[in-house]
Amino acid sequence: MNYTKILSILKKVESGTLTVSLAQEQLMEILRDIPFEDLGFARVDHHRIIRQGLPEVIFGLGKTPEQVAIIAERLVKAEQPLLVTRTNELAYSMVQKVVPDAKFHIQARAITRQTETSISGQGTILITSAGTSDLPVAEEARVSAELFGNQVDTLYDVGVAGLHRVLAERKRLDSARVIIVVAGMEGALSSVVGGLVRVPVIAVPTSIGYGTSFGGLTALLGMLNSCAPGVSVVNIDNGFGAAAMASTINHLS
Repeated sequence: MNYTKILSILKKVESGTLTVSLAQEQLMEILRDIPFEDLGFARVDHHRIIRQGLPEVIFGLGKTPEQVAIIAERLVKAEQPLLVTRTNELAYSMVQKVVPDAKFHIQARAITRQTETSISGQGTILITSAGTSDLPVAEEARVSAELFGNQVDTLYDVGVAGLHRVLAERKRLDSARVIIVVAGMEGALSSVVGGLVRVPVIAVPTSIGYGTSFGGLTALLGMLNSCAPGVSVVNIDNGFGAAAMASTINHLS
């Protein structure tokens, strides 16, 4: 990342292996694109990882494959981790041309390139899903949370239609530092989990369900009206947003 390059330059000046004038040239090259880089169709926020602790992330929906690839290339050049959400294989084929080691996660609909493999989070983020149909959103949360440097555990298909399934996993629930609950239909799983644990629970309503689920609105309202304390709610299908919040909590010392 750019700040590691800056530190390296300063250390070289301190040790006498780099002159001040050369250091100035190198620093100007780095600082030119901070806080953002204007690509015309997008302004890439290279400063976000320093400001917020989370990198700039590309929301793929609505962008052309070419636009996704150009932004991805600039982020990787700045030595930032790459995460593209809500994307597809066509965009991935374009990204691969400029970032050959990028990885496509089919179920999560995400493209990633990890710059560091070390775990910096304090504990484990547990991601639970009510049903298999909720997996695309749950996997988006998993891929995002892992890219942000967290240890992640998953507990899928444990919805309230078979309550014994989640109750059988109390040890994993109790060992988590943050829990993400992904559920459609009436969204009841978040209240159940919230009533069992003492850690923050982040609920993600999904657009999965029959007609009166109204594209996830029923689950959203159900989660907002949870009777269990300590449950917060993100937007419908927003697995990435839940991962960002969970990672922020998990990185608190």
